[in-house]
Order: sequence, then structure tokens, then C-alpha cells
Amino acid sequence: MSSNVLTMGGGPRRVDGQGQAKVADMVSFSDGSGPASSVVYVERELPPGGTSAYLAARGGGARSFALWADDQRRERVATVVTLSAGGGVARFQVLGAHGEVIGTLMREKALRGRGLRTRWTVHQPGGSDAVGFKGRIVWWWMWWFLLPLMTVVLVMSVFDSVPNNEGGFARAPRRIRWRANGQVPLEFRSKGDKLHVHAPGVDWRLGAALIALLRSFNAGAWDSVKK
Repeated sequence: MSSNVLTMGGGPRRVDGQGQAKVADMVSFSDGSGPASSVVYVERELPPGGTSAYLAARGGGARSFALWADDQRRERVATVVTLSAGGGVARFQVLGAHGEVIGTLMREKALRGRGLRTRWTVHQPGGSDAVGFKGRIVWWWMWWFLLPLMTVVLVMSVFDSVPNNEGGFARAPRRIRWRANGQVPLEFRSKGDKLHVHAPGVDWRLGAALIALLRSFNAGAWDSVKK
């Protein structure tokens, strides 16, 4: 199945000629056949209370991101805002450069929403909801059953010199496949932390916002730094 691939990563911390820090985190786009063809830059958007206020709201599930066309913030591409957050359920809206609604994303935490697994719902205006669950039930049962063994594996991986190992087998299931009208328009693969967009009608800005949100709820979240 051909698809566009979105990958989020961080570049080196740099400053411009005025000493202003440039945006380091980015989402790259590729059709899967070669190097990334374009990039959008992502950073958290701080409330009036600054970093401490953002981190406090973040603890309740809130997020706020700005997506830029370049690392010096000269052109805003999209904005992610929190519509509501509480009780393990958070709703986010993705807005275009002129405030138009691109889509709505909802995260329902496992055992707090409508199921045993974390549920992500993606909605575009005029389209059907795409619903995805984190991991597969069978892998979750196996993970819980083997948890004592995997704890040992996880501790060993901390001292492992293999780059990007991140716990390997010990890591909880993270793959998500969204379904809508019998199709799979979106798929997040934990290997490489890549979001595959299978449906051509999915707005790329919505995909960039989605992977930024997904990565903000994973271990070592990019938006959780204190500076």
C-alpha cells in the first residue's frame, strides 16, 4: 500500500542572528520512496504563565502547539489548541493559518474513556470519524503476562549501548491503526515512530498535528522539557 510517511524528530539547538532560539523539533514528509521532500517545524505554544503554566496544564492532558513553515517562525502553517481536557479525555482542534478548522483530534485514555486501550479519534470537516486503538488486544495481554520478564529486559536495555533501543521488546504496544468506512486511512508504527497516511484526502497539516500529539503522549515527550 503506497502512503505518505510523516516522521517527527529534533534537530540541534541553534540561534539566529539576534540570539533568538530557532525551532528545533520538526515533522518531515516523504512518499516513502526516498528522502523527506518537505519539513514543518513544531513547537509548544506557551500560555501567559510560561513554561510552568504549560507543564501544569499538560499534566491534565492539555496541549498547545504552533506549526511553522521555517525554523525562524516567519510563517505559521497551523495551530493545535485544546478544546477540553479532563478525566482522561482530551479534545484538540487543528486550525489553519487563518483560523479555519482543519480537523479535530480526541484522545481517550485507557480505562478512562470507552475501552481497555487508549483510543484516538480523527475527524476532518465533511468526513467520517477515523478511530484507532493503541496496540492490539492480544499484544496487550502478552505484554501484561510477560511484564515481570520484560522489566528485567527494560533494565538491561538502559545499559545497552545500542542506539535508539528504547527498551525494545519491553516497551508497551504503541501501534495504532485508524479505521473509517472499512478503510485504514492512517497508521502509526512504533518502529521508527512513523505515521503512514494511506488516504489521499487526509490534510497533511492534520497529519503533522497528529504525530506531534502522539509523540507528546509517549515516554520522553518532546514538549515536556522544563526550558
